[in-house]
Amino acid sequence: MSPALLLAEMLRDPAGSTRLGLAEWTALFAVARSEQLIGTLAVRLQGLPMPGEAERIVRDAIASAEQGRTAALWEAEMARRALGDMPVVLLKGTAFIAAGLQAGRGRSIGDLDILVPRERIEEAEALLLAAGWEWVKPDPYDDAYYRRWMHELPPLIHRERDRMIDVHHTILPLTARITPDARALLADSAPLENGLRILNSNDMLCHAAAHLFADGDLAGGMRNLWDVHCLIEEFGVEGLEARAAHHGLAGAMSRAVRLAQALYGPPPLAGTAGGWGDRLYLRRLTARDGWGRPTTRLTRLAFYIRSHWLRMPPLLLARHLWAKWRKGG
Repeated sequence: MSPALLLAEMLRDPAGSTRLGLAEWTALFAVARSEQLIGTLAVRLQGLPMPGEAERIVRDAIASAEQGRTAALWEAEMARRALGDMPVVLLKGTAFIAAGLQAGRGRSIGDLDILVPRERIEEAEALLLAAGWEWVKPDPYDDAYYRRWMHELPPLIHRERDRMIDVHHTILPLTARITPDARALLADSAPLENGLRILNSNDMLCHAAAHLFADGDLAGGMRNLWDVHCLIEEFGVEGLEARAAHHGLAGAMSRAVRLAQALYGPPPLAGTAGGWGDRLYLRRLTARDGWGRPTTRLTRLAFYIRSHWLRMPPLLLARHLWAKWRKGG
């Protein structure tokens, strides 16, 4: 079994870890770190018998995840205070932990991702700059590219807390072939007690599918599919097909559900329902060796090219790549 599939099996059935040898423990933790699933895995393994060194890694990973949870929630609160009465929807990992969802248990949190109304994006920018955030990318080309074509402001980082925020006005680039209904995402979001909001469960699933299959090169895909698995387990799929179709994400959502099931069940490692296309996606998603290093270089390259092809029309893509090459990346 490949190391990545071993990780999937241990997430699905952590009790199976009792039969692992030392080399398998090493590979398991290496891949979990590479896929940003070490905290999630640790929470699942907690309390089970394991070698002493593995127990230490699990304990440290849980402590690190808890520290990250505290920092992420504080950053969300700082954004809420800065943005005043503006409707602010938390996205991705911060939304999961703020709402106490299963997908947030042990979740690694990077940037703070939020969604605000597009007509108020400039107001949000001004308020955040006044509250201590600064531009990460001062390059004029990058700045203009984000503002004209992307689904978010150029990334910002707080000058004192060194934490990044991505301010979205929709969930896919404006150049993408799929255009989700951003107004519906905001209108149907659910309030939290602190005044922030989260997407409804079906829109959370649609966002996960959009990020994985319509926007990216599948980097971090095992974590995204774990999110999908947990959200379906917690909320079910009632109304999901219709909601995904409304956002233009029916195909991406269907594939996300199949692949989440293939990796995390039920049934255990359900295989590759969906044919050769799903097998190719699984090959990319599980492309790690026993040290957590990327493998299948050509497959990864193909998905990287695909991600850019999906994001923008061919002529615009050529112009963008030419501009990036001329200024050295």
